[in-house]
Amino acid sequence: MIDLTGLDWALMLLGLAGVGLFAGFLAGLFGIGGGIVIVPALYAVFGLIGVPEEERIKVAVATSLATIIVTSLRSVSSHMKHGAVDMALLKRWAPWIGLGAIAGAIAARVIPAEALTLIFALGALGVAIRKGLFRSREKEQASELAPVPGGPIAAALGGGIGLLSSLMGIGGGVLGVIVLTAYGRTIHQAIATSAGFGLAIAVPGTLGFIGSGWGVNGLPPLTIGYVSLPAFALIAAMTFLTAPLGATLAHRLDKGILNRVFAIYLGITALLLLREALI
Repeated sequence: MIDLTGLDWALMLLGLAGVGLFAGFLAGLFGIGGGIVIVPALYAVFGLIGVPEEERIKVAVATSLATIIVTSLRSVSSHMKHGAVDMALLKRWAPWIGLGAIAGAIAARVIPAEALTLIFALGALGVAIRKGLFRSREKEQASELAPVPGGPIAAALGGGIGLLSSLMGIGGGVLGVIVLTAYGRTIHQAIATSAGFGLAIAVPGTLGFIGSGWGVNGLPPLTIGYVSLPAFALIAAMTFLTAPLGATLAHRLDKGILNRVFAIYLGITALLLLREALI
């Protein structure tokens, strides 16, 4: 663990509260999972207090996954009340998603920080491109409903979603929506079922990061493995305050413009992280 002065503690707690407020507001405004915003913001905050670069991205990813447990629980329970969650698909895919998430968390211990930053940056850039160019297509109703894939297809798709989402510290919503709409689910079903993916990713992924980060030096105070407890508590609390504000504002603004503004923001963030990973 690194030692912090009183000023360092104040800086960290203030920064973490700001991350939570910012992530919650953007999550409500743009209809996104918080992980895509939380990871780069945490990366910046932990850099300010001197967390080594080799461990900084891993703490950011692990802590983001921990917060997704809370947000996914809230989200999937809400969607289930509306009957929008495809439970048959979720039951078939959840074990593979969980295994992929565990594999990603374990692999993160041996993956160099630059490579992990590169994975997140490229993933975020892909989300930015999709949000900016293809958002309107998500509003279309899906065509013919395809059978729920099982066996090797479920293992490959579910494991891949779990692995990549765990490495990026996100809940799998974007990846889930892309895959499920390709299998004929409506956008509402895809979003609702992907909320369940988030829980299948976040719980085993967080446990995996706790195990893989156990005993590692150079981490912030009050961490369990790679998960920062102060960051988890503050972000989870703050997102509850600002997500409704973002959602209220979203209903008053043009959705197309909103998504393109977010795509620009996310693209710039991804390019900055990409530069840091490669230089």
